[in-house]
Amino acid sequence: MGFVVGLDAGGTATRAVVLDLDGTRLGAGVAGGANPNSHPPSRAASQIGDALRAALEGLDVRKVQSGVLGMAGSSKLTDPDVAALFQKAWAGAGLRCPMRVVTDCEAAFAAGSASPDGTVVVAGTGSVAARIVDHGLRDTTGGYGWLLGDEGSAFWMGRSAVRDTLGQLETDEPLSALAEAVLGMSLVETAPRRRMWSRLITVVNSVPPIGLARYAPLVSAMAADQDPHALDIVDAAARLLADMTMAAREPRERTPIVLVGSLVGPSSPVGDRLRSLLRARTGAVVRVAAEAAAGAAWLAALEVLGPTAPRPT
Repeated sequence: MGFVVGLDAGGTATRAVVLDLDGTRLGAGVAGGANPNSHPPSRAASQIGDALRAALEGLDVRKVQSGVLGMAGSSKLTDPDVAALFQKAWAGAGLRCPMRVVTDCEAAFAAGSASPDGTVVVAGTGSVAARIVDHGLRDTTGGYGWLLGDEGSAFWMGRSAVRDTLGQLETDEPLSALAEAVLGMSLVETAPRRRMWSRLITVVNSVPPIGLARYAPLVSAMAADQDPHALDIVDAAARLLADMTMAAREPRERTPIVLVGSLVGPSSPVGDRLRSLLRARTGAVVRVAAEAAAGAAWLAALEVLGPTAPRPT
């Protein structure tokens, strides 16, 4: 019996899954972020290779019949030079089947629903909502990247937290728990407020902009402790993601909605708020997909087995 392989390449991490054709998981691998819009393409391609090799370790790579790469920033592969780097990484892992590239949206929806049609919301380092028709991408809302959008994403939340902290430092009011946490993570020592303000700006601007996403977990943690500044950011993020979702759907549509990403999981305050908003606005089934790489692998299995392809176990 042959194998299939699926990958989910995001801005922060890349995950690979190998499945038997009966849906049994045979291997998994994790590497760093591989979005070629957030990382140098050569580095992104290298992460693809690392994740594949880890997932395929100990397996007969010759048995892999189909593979799907679900990737944020997949449009970058329209550049022949970038595509060549990824093809080299694919072949370097020993794969001889074609590398089929889909968006992270298609892989994420397949991970959360066997339905051919619906809506998916990806909210991790970046954010995007998409309409899925016959397992393929039809339309998107958002997904412009950190420079042009990514509203409601971990990047957006982290930037909001830093901006909120800077705003507090410009006043004489007591600092919130969120502001204290941001300053602590940034290793900004206690000093006159103007000095802390200047130091925080320097620290944040000394790393790549996408690094702002690392502050997002602070927002979630402080929201759980009922910090009002964190709660405001969580509520704003959920509303932005809900608006994005509705823009990707037809009026009165009842197809499933799949949520995926670090911000919308079962224990996330943004996810809790978003699910509540979507159920109230649509009445649709809202599901959470834990692993987009498994969805990509299932799409690969569909190519081999058609509609009879079993869901991953």
